Amino acid sequence: MTLAAPALACVAPFWAQGAHLQTLAAQYLPTPPQHLPWERLRLILEDGDALALRVLQGTSGTVVYLFHGLGGSVEGHYMRRTAALFHGQGHTVVAVNHRGAGEGAGLAKGFYTSGSTPDVAAVLHFGRQRFPKHRHVAIGFSISANMLLLLLGRDQHLGGPDAAIAVNPPADLEACSLRLVRGFNRVYDLYFLRRLRRELALRPGAAFPPAARTLRIFDELMTAPRAGFKSRLEYYTQCSCGPHLAGITVPTVILTSRDDPFAPAGDVLACALAPAVHLHTEATGGHMGYVTANLPGHRWLDYALSHYVAELSQ
Repeated sequence: MTLAAPALACVAPFWAQGAHLQTLAAQYLPTPPQHLPWERLRLILEDGDALALRVLQGTSGTVVYLFHGLGGSVEGHYMRRTAALFHGQGHTVVAVNHRGAGEGAGLAKGFYTSGSTPDVAAVLHFGRQRFPKHRHVAIGFSISANMLLLLLGRDQHLGGPDAAIAVNPPADLEACSLRLVRGFNRVYDLYFLRRLRRELALRPGAAFPPAARTLRIFDELMTAPRAGFKSRLEYYTQCSCGPHLAGITVPTVILTSRDDPFAPAGDVLACALAPAVHLHTEATGGHMGYVTANLPGHRWLDYALSHYVAELSQ
């Protein structure tokens, strides 16, 4: 698939040079408060669990779905900014809390994983029922980018969007988990563990494993068995989107950076891609950072998402 690339590349400012500064600076750049007219809903899943959704009714013919990263929620700075961005453009926005995340605390016994494609499909089915004449564009960030690509490449029978954008997908979960335990990347590993510990504290009977000193161990002790896998390796193998990128048939943008410290573009470049996939790699950007010197507010990711949603909405 051929799409026009954004006119501007991400140009790192002097104070955000390198993978780690890119990743961290994006977290601490100020995000203005957004006062949006959200409609809050609960989506009941087939197993009785519920997802907490937020909906912004728009005026265009496009619905934009937002799925957050590991340990996040719709209150994440990138989720709030992106929702405000597309609402301001007139699009309908559906922002999703995965099972037990954010406002979904207490609504689910199950957990979300890199392979939670049925949950993503359920949200899209809800959206298609409510907005049947619209074009449906899904955006997944980090772990949700993997879920979205896995849905499109392997589990199309569940139902998917008309188009998709996957931001910094961990296409090879085993390789990503190994990078997270090395050097400065331990900062990110501990960050994810703190967020997961916080989520589990709000779940009755779901104690955080004391031995889970890394995300790899957490996935071995908690994620894999609760998701029905025999081991972490089986979970990683079956839920990595990389081997399934060749099976995608709907227009899809994979947006990633070569210097992502634990989910680099190289993992995607090593995979066979379907003609429907447009791969956009930036030289710099870290993991969902993309702090730039050539745009007001320094947010290149917002600019790129706006560009590609416009391209995919045609």
